[in-house]
Amino acid sequence: MFAVIDTETTWRDEVMSIGIAVSDFDSFTLADKRYYIFTPYKDHGGMYTDTLYVRTPNLECSRAAAMKDLCDFLKSNDVTDIFAYNAIFDHRHLPELQYLDWYDIMKLAAYRQYNPKIPYNADCCGTGRLKSGYGVESIYRMLSGNMRYSELHNALTDAVDELEIMRMLKHEFTVYSNAKITSTVTKDWTKSAEYDIIKK
Repeated sequence: MFAVIDTETTWRDEVMSIGIAVSDFDSFTLADKRYYIFTPYKDHGGMYTDTLYVRTPNLECSRAAAMKDLCDFLKSNDVTDIFAYNAIFDHRHLPELQYLDWYDIMKLAAYRQYNPKIPYNADCCGTGRLKSGYGVESIYRMLSGNMRYSELHNALTDAVDELEIMRMLKHEFTVYSNAKITSTVTKDWTKSAEYDIIKK
């Protein structure tokens, strides 16, 4: 099992919500999901505040309590691998999860050698990466052929959509070794003093 994660942030660059979609590499179908809204950050305002309640959160609580629940959720699903689109952003904002293995979906989706739906005449760098138009919305439309698709910018719906991008790319787990993010943090947050306090 693996998880796809997405975050939304406030104007102050604070995480205000997290969405998680759990699946496996045999089916790429949604097996489980979680959605968290952080207090008090939800009240700080952000570009996508208006989509926070498009989905009902499993928990609306402090970051510490949400991350404790999230760590337990991932463990219960035997998840050790996290995927995200432009994963550097989410990885940087979630140090509590940096003890897991992280992979960037964009590092495959935006490259000609991994995405056969990139048009032959598309403007690409020498590495094969598209020079523009490689955000979630553009890539989803490219892979699905659905030009009406719009990214909602709700953390849970976006995580599910990014899982669908993985399904449409049809790559095995081994291919994503080219998209792994090297973490500078080895601490397991679930073994920290902060976690112990919450657990009690």
